[in-house]
Amino acid sequence: MVTMHHEPVCLRRVRSAGLAMLLACVMSGAADAQAHAANPAQPDTRLQTGPLDLQGRTLADLSAQLQAGHLTSAQIVKYYLDRIDEIDRNGPKLQAVLAVNNGAMDAARALDAERKAGHVRGPLHGLPVLIKDNIETREPIPTTAGSLALAENMTHRDAPLVARLRAAGAIMLGKTNLSEWANYRSTSAISAWSGVGGLTRNPYGLDRTPCGSSSGSGAAIAASLAAGAVGSETDGSVTCPASMNGIVGLKPTLGLVSRTHIVPISSSQDTAGPMGHSVTDVAMLLTIMAGSDPDDPATVDADTHKTDYTTALKPDALHGKRLGVMRFEAGFNPQTDIVFSHALDVLRAAGAELVEIDKLPGLEALGDAEKIVLSFQFKAGINAYLATTPKTVASRTLADLIAFNNSRPARELGLFGQELFEKSQATPGLDDQAYRKALALSRTLAGPQGIDMMLAKYHLDALVAPTAGPAWVVDTVNGDPSIGNTPTLPAVAGYPHLSVPMGQVLGLPVGLSIVGPQWADAAVLAYGFAFEQKLGFVARPRFDAHLVSVPALDDLFTPYYR
Repeated sequence: MVTMHHEPVCLRRVRSAGLAMLLACVMSGAADAQAHAANPAQPDTRLQTGPLDLQGRTLADLSAQLQAGHLTSAQIVKYYLDRIDEIDRNGPKLQAVLAVNNGAMDAARALDAERKAGHVRGPLHGLPVLIKDNIETREPIPTTAGSLALAENMTHRDAPLVARLRAAGAIMLGKTNLSEWANYRSTSAISAWSGVGGLTRNPYGLDRTPCGSSSGSGAAIAASLAAGAVGSETDGSVTCPASMNGIVGLKPTLGLVSRTHIVPISSSQDTAGPMGHSVTDVAMLLTIMAGSDPDDPATVDADTHKTDYTTALKPDALHGKRLGVMRFEAGFNPQTDIVFSHALDVLRAAGAELVEIDKLPGLEALGDAEKIVLSFQFKAGINAYLATTPKTVASRTLADLIAFNNSRPARELGLFGQELFEKSQATPGLDDQAYRKALALSRTLAGPQGIDMMLAKYHLDALVAPTAGPAWVVDTVNGDPSIGNTPTLPAVAGYPHLSVPMGQVLGLPVGLSIVGPQWADAAVLAYGFAFEQKLGFVARPRFDAHLVSVPALDDLFTPYYR
């Protein structure tokens, strides 16, 4: 498929009507294009004619186009399906989309018919969304968490967050690849690799990681394989891919979005989160995804706190706000620090007052406690989840998963081991005193003695730091490097954490983290929106092909099935 710029319809209509009218038309179109380029959150309502080019288009853009009658849902879905075939499965072969929904076009036509009949469910009506493949959807597509052990896990049920999106008119376009088991199998794991999906590549440099574990969701949005996606995070799995792929990602307050029918790691840290081109897109998705679920006790207060998150998005939202600069979360990459320094200038220009915070005691102890908590909770959570899967799934316990991987060393254990699985399997249970002590300590260090303390001590509205450094080159020998701890505090505390693009390091995106107190999701999004408007930064991937092909690993780097 070839995409190209097309002649604006107004030019065709006035070509012979005189220079003045022609000039007015050109200037109008140029102004629209310039406004959209400078502000990706601003809907572009220019009429679509000729071959579609939806690269970089936001959910807000597409919603406006649908509302104006300039596009149909069927056109949008076809564009993304064609682009997935062109960019993801051929061309650069990003391998971000694990499987497409064969019913997406039928759903689009049905929603177009609803719109034509005067029934519009809301802003997401007729818009396609990609879902991370540890989140269940009712389509005949297995939910694998990237593992061949779940290749038959076709549950035919929607996770509540998916059901909410579907009821709002969103179309499930497909499932995205992820770091296998959401990056909880080995300490030497390679982000963005799974036994089912192979390796997902970063659109900004094909030899570099898109981070994880929501790797496919991040890379897919950056490459315009969809305008919106859903990821999940235990510690950095939404925010890091958002940062390294130059998009926006939110880890919401724990309990704002249901975790039911999502393959688990941690009951005290897991949450799904929206990902998109702009803060507005993320707010649109969260507005629908949020809400209480009787099957997830953590969400008991969600209906009390949820709102229309788009209403808080104001360009002056940072005016008069006090932001704490977490210097102890910077310094791991000098070039990122330069970009971060510019981001701080932008925040000041937007009216924020910045307060320097040089250190926070207890971070090492927090990391140690978190590891203990995850090892205990994973065993309990995955055993409970596997018990609900169809009988076609042979692995019914964590012990079964370990045995399954050992029976397939060439595919599942060809790159790294499963020591986290084995450590978790050895844990005695959630009544263990070591677990209870670690859980209490981690919560205290992250919340009351961490984020809450900093906000109160310095009279702050939110905290900021670099989300991560630029994407690293995929290393099949050593695995992933350490990238800093910015996601850990909000992940363990269960507080909202937004990553929004703040610039590039030698062409590779880096994100700004904005962290707020519990249930302050609307405020965090508002601050991110104001920063985004002031910065005016728009990144586009280059699909540079630097990945070095190693014949012995080529088979492991390609999908096992689609």
